[in-house]
Amino acid sequence: MSHTGILRSWNDDKGFGFIAPTHGGREVFVHISAFPRDGTRPTVGETLSFELDQGKDGRPQAIRITRAAIGANQPVRSRPQRIEKRGWGGPIRTALLLGLLLTLGLIGYQHFQASLHRRELAQMPPTVSPTSPHEHADTAPATSAGSFRCDGRTHCSQMTSCSEAKWFLNHCPGTKMDGNNDGVPCEQQWCTNSFPR
Repeated sequence: MSHTGILRSWNDDKGFGFIAPTHGGREVFVHISAFPRDGTRPTVGETLSFELDQGKDGRPQAIRITRAAIGANQPVRSRPQRIEKRGWGGPIRTALLLGLLLTLGLIGYQHFQASLHRRELAQMPPTVSPTSPHEHADTAPATSAGSFRCDGRTHCSQMTSCSEAKWFLNHCPGTKMDGNNDGVPCEQQWCTNSFPR
């Protein structure tokens, strides 16, 4: 059964007040939970429609309040708007993260390709240049020189011929085969007068 009354008192800090019924009688206790959740606060003097129920202390308590000035319960509209605003963060953050990952992947791929190209160049056999300042007329034929490679050998004891020693001296860094710096390596072992140069 529905009743009407006026909100006579309200304690906003504690969230309760008392309604004076229109047809007289004792004031009825009302809690904030009985009001519609429309974002507004109860106002002393406003007209209310309500139903009666028994409170925890056994006394009558107003429930299911309808406010005459506002009407029936209305859903709060601010919450979906907040959710909608928050929802934009997800797609934008995901797009930025994907863009960053793609950029990093592209940079890594370019570095890998450059490193692979450098390795291929390092493995290619060096060509004998006829204008080299250390080149002599008695250099070994191009066919045998093309088979030589800088493989880390630097001393005469590691060579197998005068031609090989000369090629290493002219093309490989860090060789220690020309003590007097005259351009002729391994003069006591390979490139002597008794060995063909």
